[in-house]
Amino acid sequence: MLQGITSEAFILGCSAIGAGLAMIAGIGPGIGQGHAAGHAAEAVGRQPEAQGDITRTMLLGQAVAETTGIYGLVIAIILLFVRPLLTAYLNLGL
Repeated sequence: MLQGITSEAFILGCSAIGAGLAMIAGIGPGIGQGHAAGHAAEAVGRQPEAQGDITRTMLLGQAVAETTGIYGLVIAIILLFVRPLLTAYLNLGL
């Protein structure tokens, strides 16, 4: 192990890095939802009479896409505040 860094600090640092990487998952839903909204607006422009169906389908797709970002946020919160790696490490007595 690196000199001057305790095992606890190392695990907490790795948890913080993991939480940051988990938040990268928010980029995909943002791009996908913008893409879907743009295509839905284009579709409504071509077929205004189908606006209700297009909007409903778009919102359902965006709700499904947003779950990826929410999962990333939940993982980041767990890594930052629950600290399961540190707890497991201390329980092993290493």
